[in-house]
Amino acid sequence: MQYDVIVIGGSYAGMAATLQLVRARRSVLVIDAGERRNRQASHAHGFLGQDGVDPGVIAATARRQLENYPTLSWLDARAADVSGQLDGFTVTTADGRSHQGRRILLAMGVTDQLPPVAGLAERWGKAVFHCPYCHGYELGQGRIGIIGASPMSVHQAELLTDWGDVTLFVNEAIALGGDARSALQRRGVTVDETPIDRIEGHADVALADGRVLRFAGLFTATRTAPSGSLAEAIGCVLEETPMGMQVRTDAESKTSVPGIFACGDAARAPHSVSLAVGSGAMAGAQVHRSLVWPESVHPVQGEARA
Repeated sequence: MQYDVIVIGGSYAGMAATLQLVRARRSVLVIDAGERRNRQASHAHGFLGQDGVDPGVIAATARRQLENYPTLSWLDARAADVSGQLDGFTVTTADGRSHQGRRILLAMGVTDQLPPVAGLAERWGKAVFHCPYCHGYELGQGRIGIIGASPMSVHQAELLTDWGDVTLFVNEAIALGGDARSALQRRGVTVDETPIDRIEGHADVALADGRVLRFAGLFTATRTAPSGSLAEAIGCVLEETPMGMQVRTDAESKTSVPGIFACGDAARAPHSVSLAVGSGAMAGAQVHRSLVWPESVHPVQGEARA
């Protein structure tokens, strides 16, 4: 069977796109490896109508609703390869099975590269976060620590002062010039130059000089990249952003490869559940339009990353 669209990634963006397509009575295969980016978090916030709901419940409810549409097929598997061209793509899964589709929608999300601080990864999504709009309010205006990771950490520290008393740990990861220090001072941010030894307890920062500072929560600016290598392998142009690499798309969610679209965190920044759903809904509509008016399918410009 040849599907109208194969969606790679069944999290929020992928499902939002799929909803538009199955409601247009198009045949869709969703291939999902079951690795939602926020799978460690117990509550989702900032998502209208779902504030405070377990993100796993949101995802499960969305999937059940999609499964009411007869043109949906869902495969719990990992996409290993994409080949072919417009109107004739083949997606091969890790178990060796092949699936054919006229269009491909990449919604595989991103992976987060965390700073190499002992104890940080174990608390990711529980006491260590990246988005203040998603997790800042629940900290109750308590003390907030920023684990330095990139120049984005300065921006993060300035922003988070609306949610609590902020300390930025440079941790030998960023260089603070005079302008940055002045901006942090104006926002009331405390700057601590002592290297971090580890994170312990709930969100306690143990420093190399023996001090242990307690916080309501910690934030860090991770570096992100599209999960897996499918986009790059088939020739989609990637681009650098302040948050990391993403798939280059245009306003219609098209990539540099005709017939391949991308949405969600892998193609848009900044990142949140709300923004992923919006990106997916728009992408689904654009993919449908490309099936109705195939002459509109043209790639974005740009050279592949070296």
